[in-house]
Amino acid sequence: MQDRVKIVHDNFIRRVESGDLPETPLDDLESTGLSGHDLVEIFETQVLSRLLDQHSRVLQKRGESFYTIGSSGHEGNASISAALRLEDMAFLHYRDAAFLIQRSKKLPGQTPLWDMLLSFTASSEDPISAGRHKVLGSKALNIPPQTSTIASHLPKAVGAAYSLGLAHKLGHSGQIAKDAIIYCSFGDASVNHSTAAGAINSACWAAYKGADVPILFVCEDNEIGISTPTPKNWVRNTYRERAGLKYFHCDGLNAVEAYAIAKEAANFVRTHKKPAFLHMSCIRLFGHAGPDVQTSYMSQAKVDATEAQDPLLRTAALLTGYGILNPTQILEIYHETLARIERAAEQVIKRPKLRTAQEVMSSIVPEKADVKPLPVVSQGEREESFGRETANMDQPQHMARLINWALHDLMLACPEIILAGEDIGPKGGVYGVTTKLHDRFGPHRVINTLLDEQSILGLSIGLAHNGFIPIPEIQFLAYLHNAEDQLRGEASTLSFFSCGQYTNPMVIRIAGLPYQRGFGGHFHNDNAIAVLRDIPGIVVACPSNGADAVGMLRECVRLAREEQRIVVFLEPIALYMMRDLHEEKDGLWTFPYTAPAEADPYPFGEPFVHGAGTDLCILTYGNGYYLSRQAANILKDKHTIKSRVVDLRWLVPLNAEAITEAAKPCTHVLIVDECRRSGSPSEEIMTILMENLDPLPRVKRLTAEDCFIPLGRAFASTLPRKDTILEAALNLCGKEAQS
Repeated sequence: MQDRVKIVHDNFIRRVESGDLPETPLDDLESTGLSGHDLVEIFETQVLSRLLDQHSRVLQKRGESFYTIGSSGHEGNASISAALRLEDMAFLHYRDAAFLIQRSKKLPGQTPLWDMLLSFTASSEDPISAGRHKVLGSKALNIPPQTSTIASHLPKAVGAAYSLGLAHKLGHSGQIAKDAIIYCSFGDASVNHSTAAGAINSACWAAYKGADVPILFVCEDNEIGISTPTPKNWVRNTYRERAGLKYFHCDGLNAVEAYAIAKEAANFVRTHKKPAFLHMSCIRLFGHAGPDVQTSYMSQAKVDATEAQDPLLRTAALLTGYGILNPTQILEIYHETLARIERAAEQVIKRPKLRTAQEVMSSIVPEKADVKPLPVVSQGEREESFGRETANMDQPQHMARLINWALHDLMLACPEIILAGEDIGPKGGVYGVTTKLHDRFGPHRVINTLLDEQSILGLSIGLAHNGFIPIPEIQFLAYLHNAEDQLRGEASTLSFFSCGQYTNPMVIRIAGLPYQRGFGGHFHNDNAIAVLRDIPGIVVACPSNGADAVGMLRECVRLAREEQRIVVFLEPIALYMMRDLHEEKDGLWTFPYTAPAEADPYPFGEPFVHGAGTDLCILTYGNGYYLSRQAANILKDKHTIKSRVVDLRWLVPLNAEAITEAAKPCTHVLIVDECRRSGSPSEEIMTILMENLDPLPRVKRLTAEDCFIPLGRAFASTLPRKDTILEAALNLCGKEAQS
């Protein structure tokens, strides 16, 4: 098998030496704004990017490098980088090493050669990820790290762009420069992913409605996705006439043209605050990654023709054509760069690596932010904002209204809080939880989004990049599943892959869990939260009643603001309007509202224990806590079983110590879990008990069946119910219950 890397390397040297350079049009250089010195800098960047790719493969053969998805053929993005400002936040395609190297020249003291070798070799001294992954990122260069993303970074880039206009309207100082634009690049194969389609659509939709969305999308079109060719003119014809989107095209093999067109596109975005789509034609050299053999799916003639278009040769032709450098000087740059890389690599491979689990995990949870607690809003200001509702706050209320009031108070105290979601505006949400907030805080703080959960979560990540505290709403738990990668692959990994340099704190409200009687079936009664329990670093809170919902929501916002955490606030739909517990009109599931200044804290992770009985401990949450309280009352009155019911409240991470302490004095433990038997919190709770209690009490699980939830009268047939909780408790307690 031929070594295509060596062939391209040798061809470059041979063709420059012989003057056999591609014919390249020589536009007026001065009119583009580029100087001869600028073009030499761009060429040096392209060479460094290419030879780093080349040497990463050398190091891989020696077992010293671990990543070979390179940027070769895409070096035209060096020109685009030169056309932008350092302050323009950039969300990069994984083939954009040249972009990062070129940007580093805008900030003195940067060492891209050394830093990228540290990244290739997974050294713990890698300044962005400390060896956790080969990522393109730099805090100093305003480049949040991206891994091998297939379009998943587009929604948050759109969110960051939207945040710039929002910051201006709200007078928010932000963390991104006011006159910046957002840069977001991706490949021609990625453009077909639903995430890319949704993100670009969201940007166009918002711009079409009149919002400022200053984002420059750059599609680096090398005409192939791994082994699947992109249809001819597909990208151009798809995006050239798109509503709300200005289309530009450049030849990415021509460094001067790429710079000029990128400058024009960036100026359009910066001036008009609207999205633009820059379609950059380029090539891919060396295959998709190290082990990829292009001739297994591409003819040798096609491989040869592609390699003949090498962008380094095209830039060399420009340099000689303009009389800036001669072939000898060009080859001196090439050989000197290779020698520097080889010398540095021999030092870099000796640098320390991550060794322990603790070292690897240290950046999953970010450091606490240096912020002050939320200020206390005066009673006069609160009364003016709440209006007539103030008079009702000492009267017991259901959960939905109490959450609404808690959100209202939080938004009064924290102007950085932004609500976003489908129908949360004038309608107030499907269940009225956000009623009147749109009227009181306006459309820029209560954002009615389009119907796309990926875009909602991406918007929130982008808002957090600019110093906002987003509280997005996912209308139903089932709607999360098609957008879960925005949590797993983007939000939760940001601190991990940046050593905590980048964070995206937020509180995601999700209406979910089962037991709705007249509405839904499986799509609105979703009891599967395994997807949330599987994401490292996030917090999942689940209140069972209105009083807890208020206190826990305030704690969730504190966790986001002060500890930079990503929090999911899971709201049991069936308990939104619940008022009674044991009998009709007993009102035992309604609670008065406590103002923030008068409230006790709800510490993160702390469960609530109702009762002190030791015959039986019921460990549960959400609807299960409500039903278990009903069952516990009957167990006491009719069966003389003294129990305690533990509302876990915080489901991720589970508080193992508190669970153990609550169960330890009891002779029997029943876990009541409304989620499915497979993948439910009950599995972890059972493990906690097994690992921490000796002797182990008699333990039983009562869970939902591994089944979707039906519509109609059978809605609860697969779920724990009051009668099945009673039955399970009596069977568990055995003879003691009978006596």
